[in-house]
Amino acid sequence: DNMWNRFLCTQNAVLKISSYPLYVFVLLQWPYCLRRCSYCNFNKYIPKADNSSIMADCLQRETETLLRLSQVSSITSVFFGGGTPSLAHPSTIEKVLESISRHASLADSAEVTIEVNPTPVGMSRLEEFHRSGVNRFSIGVQSLQDKDLKLLGRDHNSQHALRTLAEARRLCPGRVSVDVMFGRPGQTLDSWERELSELLRVCDDHVSLYQLTVERGTALFKQVEQGQLALPAEEVMAAMYHSARTLLLQHGFQQYEVSNFARRNAVSHHNMNYWKGGQYIGVGPGAHGRFAPLEEGRAVREARVQTLEPDFWIQEVQHRGHATRRRIPLPSPLGLLEEVLAMGLRLTEGIAHQHWHIFCPEADLRTVFGTYPDVQNLLLSGHLILDDRGLRCSWDGLALLDGMLPTLLLALEGHMSP
Repeated sequence: DNMWNRFLCTQNAVLKISSYPLYVFVLLQWPYCLRRCSYCNFNKYIPKADNSSIMADCLQRETETLLRLSQVSSITSVFFGGGTPSLAHPSTIEKVLESISRHASLADSAEVTIEVNPTPVGMSRLEEFHRSGVNRFSIGVQSLQDKDLKLLGRDHNSQHALRTLAEARRLCPGRVSVDVMFGRPGQTLDSWERELSELLRVCDDHVSLYQLTVERGTALFKQVEQGQLALPAEEVMAAMYHSARTLLLQHGFQQYEVSNFARRNAVSHHNMNYWKGGQYIGVGPGAHGRFAPLEEGRAVREARVQTLEPDFWIQEVQHRGHATRRRIPLPSPLGLLEEVLAMGLRLTEGIAHQHWHIFCPEADLRTVFGTYPDVQNLLLSGHLILDDRGLRCSWDGLALLDGMLPTLLLALEGHMSP
């Protein structure tokens, strides 16, 4: 997941719009939280005053400006992330969706997701969010152990999480995802299996499974560095991941991405667009976007990064309609293909030959990877599969993707170099 975040935030994709996959979606970033979790290094802020009305106006305005720049005609999904977007007033969600509908087609079938912190406040707003147009909830459960929630700095407990999950399922049955984290300090394989089993008895049809990572600059990093807390050993982490995959499969969940599992076809279409290289428009402080600004006559995609700090972001949006701080074209095709490779191999279906051809028409997957000696070793070991379907990881290989990617990237670089 760290590799996913690095690619999402730093790669700068440019591609001719005529050959671009027809996925266009909107990511809206709500930057505020009531408190900062001990493990979090995201772009989050504790609000000094209630400026929700100004934020709502600016989110609408930036949405409209960037939609005009992109000239897209249809939006396939909208995702309200954060921060803690469930702190936003439901009317903000409704106004932003109305803004999108005024400038592009937002079909009734479009997936509209909001991340929800399972506090009593978050739960109390679920019905209003649903009436405002949200049709999918992503619940940040993280743990069902109260002591671990406190250690992580979460502002909910296990009972809050269970009640929020039940209410979300009542409103959007089959369209509720839960986030759960393993590898927490003091956690054992047995306690993890018991906890996940308990969660699977009450969860809906989508689970996102994350290994806790200790990021420099966080409170948790300091505690681990000073020896106050200890994370499970790497082999225990690996066993937790393997056990969770097996348990989820036994409960009818199919793994469709490194960290994501669904049953009854309840995949997150919004996230699938990321992994398949779709265009997206990022709105809000610190948001990232990738789209071609056709209004400016530019038919190639560029990476756009919005101003991080909310107060400055607001000033810029009020002044010029958007707060794009950086616009970065990709100097060569290599960076784009690296992203297609790294993102596509996160999916259990991998990269189809037809999909690769969209981005690299001059060389197929077998030409690029099939004869590279170190890649051949991965194919012979069974961790990687290259066949008529395309390139993908095996079930065992998916757990080792981070270790295999450097080899694959070297093969790609060697092929692209003159």
